Amino acid sequence: MAINYVTEEGLKKLKEELAHLESVERPKVIQQIAEARDKGDLSENAEYDAAKEAQGHLEAKIAKLKILLANSRTLDASKVDTSQVQILNKVTIKNVKNNAKMTYTLVPETEADLKSGKISVTTPIAKGLLGKKVGDQVEIKIPAGTATFEIIEISI
Repeated sequence: MAINYVTEEGLKKLKEELAHLESVERPKVIQQIAEARDKGDLSENAEYDAAKEAQGHLEAKIAKLKILLANSRTLDASKVDTSQVQILNKVTIKNVKNNAKMTYTLVPETEADLKSGKISVTTPIAKGLLGKKVGDQVEIKIPAGTATFEIIEISI
């Protein structure tokens, strides 16, 4: 599996999610299986089948999270350069056509959250900005066509 880059905050969230699944969700599913088993004949017990299926999904999710954590590398924000756009930078850009300004923080794919202004480095906008400097203009293909953006500020 590929290396998964995460921030300290992202790593904490992954660990919390894993702990929740193991300490809260797993016992719930085990309890559901036990209750369904107590109802008798397992060959025609839909509750038992559903609980076993839920257990399979939960265990798969736990295994996936453990692999993700094992392959995660934490990015150190204190070592991030602001002379050019890179992961963990907060970038303010201006749409040259309509002068609309937007500010995004470039984060690993697993931490993207557009509502809080965090976009994945794998998005077309982020890919177009990576390696550019303040004052550079870049043409980026967006769903509405191609747009030209000017980089106004790069910070952490």
